[in-house]
Amino acid sequence: MKRAFTVVLFAAASGLHAAAAPCQSLTSLALPHAALTLAQPVAAGQFTPPAPAGPGGGAVFKSLPAFCRVAATLRPVEDSEIKVEVWLPDSGWNGKLEAVGNGAWAGSISYPAMATAVTAGYAAASTDTGHGGNSPAFIPGHPEKVTDFAWRAVHEMTAAAKAISAAYYGNTPQRSYFNGCSTGGRQALTEAQRFPNDYDGIVAGAPAYYTTHLQGQQVWTAQAVHKDEAAYIPPEKYALLHQAVLQACDAIDSVKDGVLEDPTRCHFDPAALACKGGGGSDCLTPQQVEAARKIYSGPANPRTGQNIFPGLEPGIELGWATLTGPKPMSLAVEVYQYLVFRNPAWNYLDFDPADIATAQKAIGGTFDAVDPNLKPLFSHGGKLLLYHGWADPGIAPRRTVN
Repeated sequence: MKRAFTVVLFAAASGLHAAAAPCQSLTSLALPHAALTLAQPVAAGQFTPPAPAGPGGGAVFKSLPAFCRVAATLRPVEDSEIKVEVWLPDSGWNGKLEAVGNGAWAGSISYPAMATAVTAGYAAASTDTGHGGNSPAFIPGHPEKVTDFAWRAVHEMTAAAKAISAAYYGNTPQRSYFNGCSTGGRQALTEAQRFPNDYDGIVAGAPAYYTTHLQGQQVWTAQAVHKDEAAYIPPEKYALLHQAVLQACDAIDSVKDGVLEDPTRCHFDPAALACKGGGGSDCLTPQQVEAARKIYSGPANPRTGQNIFPGLEPGIELGWATLTGPKPMSLAVEVYQYLVFRNPAWNYLDFDPADIATAQKAIGGTFDAVDPNLKPLFSHGGKLLLYHGWADPGIAPRRTVN
């Protein structure tokens, strides 16, 4: 009995296709509310993405082993059109599935991340989350597509990927993992909370999981430097702020190396750079001092003074242009324009911290992945890895710590 079990595991891990289907035949596989549109063998190093892959994408494709590329369109409800791809290594399969997440508004298959997974021996899966293009253009008039983007597409992709893998290899994946960062981190925590049985292991990096509050903080931060343009801190002053932070806090960890080991121990006051009179390139005006304080502190309830969302950590001033450049982060403004107020003409300069509560009522139940009960995930041995870089200039890392 023990010997037979060992043989089965070996067959799965080595990619032997006992009772499995050839690649091209997978288009005839019957899956719930799904149409398999492509099942194509791809020779080693011969994959070309349908759109430019971005920096580093070409190199990872050249190192791809031979694999079976499967594409499908899932329609769990009438207005759904969820595109997914599943890549299956021809040989050397490690018996596991790795699904990968998206960024921003998604709208495309994450080909480079899939290639990394397949090269490491995993079957890989990705989805465009139900729409094409990294923009909110899909939202007006399509509430089901919003649901697909928020949570349904990843769950549907997961079920399809497991079934396709089982059909190809003749073995269901022994372990299934999800790996995502930013929007992918939100997808990861959403899976952990809504569908705790989908994955055995989940990696959530820099998760944008508190959509209503995070995008509110991002809009508020941009407003802090543009409501009154006298408060705008030009990029040439970022280095001035950064050096002042290092001067004040670098040695706190007893090692002066240009790195803040723990930014939470740094209590830098931008007033240290206040101009003595007038203004200049080597100091901050009173309006700029106040704006910098807001960037570090994050928005507060105007009536109670209670912090609503953390600000950016000291030490990442060189990346402030992400939120405080000439224009606000488009995604943050678009969330409030298209999802919260449903008014593309809404102006971020009119934002009030109270709007975060409005956002929570409007879309919190759909987008915010804040349920602290992870017992269903852990009860079957599931594991969650959560990470966040202190130097993140777009998503306040202390929210992840909290």
